[in-house]
Amino acid sequence: MVRCMIVDDEPLAQQVLKKYIEQTDGLTLSAECFHAAAAFAVLHQQPIDLLFLDIKMPQLTGTQFIQSLKEPPAFIFTTAYPDFALLGFELEAVDYLLKPITYDRFKKSIARFLNQQPIPPSLPEKDYVYFKVNGSLVKVVLAEILFAQSMKDYIRIITTTGQHITHLTMKSLLQLLPEQQFKRVHRSYVVNIRHIDRLSKEAVTIGQTTIPLGEHYKMNLKML
Repeated sequence: MVRCMIVDDEPLAQQVLKKYIEQTDGLTLSAECFHAAAAFAVLHQQPIDLLFLDIKMPQLTGTQFIQSLKEPPAFIFTTAYPDFALLGFELEAVDYLLKPITYDRFKKSIARFLNQQPIPPSLPEKDYVYFKVNGSLVKVVLAEILFAQSMKDYIRIITTTGQHITHLTMKSLLQLLPEQQFKRVHRSYVVNIRHIDRLSKEAVTIGQTTIPLGEHYKMNLKML
């Protein structure tokens, strides 16, 4: 996921960008700031991959802010003023978006950002994972996992051949499973999207099991 931060002193402009980020696959909004000083603090607390940065702000402008950073993240200028376009590209901005920003223009900027990213070397993915069950390690083929259910401090893993119960948190489970194949659909459920038989606004059906679809997790399945 691309971790984004919005830096803009206009609440309405922030709302527009926030909406666009939320409806774009692969992006997540990590922080919103109304001035450069707050953004500077965020950058010292957490990693940010992409800045959406206004130029005309009180105290410190967007261009001054970028110039003050030793190793700035990738950034896109968002402004109502076309005058700074040349300076923006001299500072190596990914793009220069003029307000009001349309979603189509926003998507083009994101595509430009993604095209500039280095392609990491691919590693062969394992098609299995080990779970500790009753004191022993059990090998489970990923393709055979139907879904997993959280039960307090335990996880119940349902497969095509049976089930396993392991002492694990949901967070730890998600770190073991490939993100493209397994999606969280509820605070207590993770499903293998390759086994989904039916999908509605309220539930996911796998075989004879109906799994509730949590409101906060619907975005995880919006491309299915």
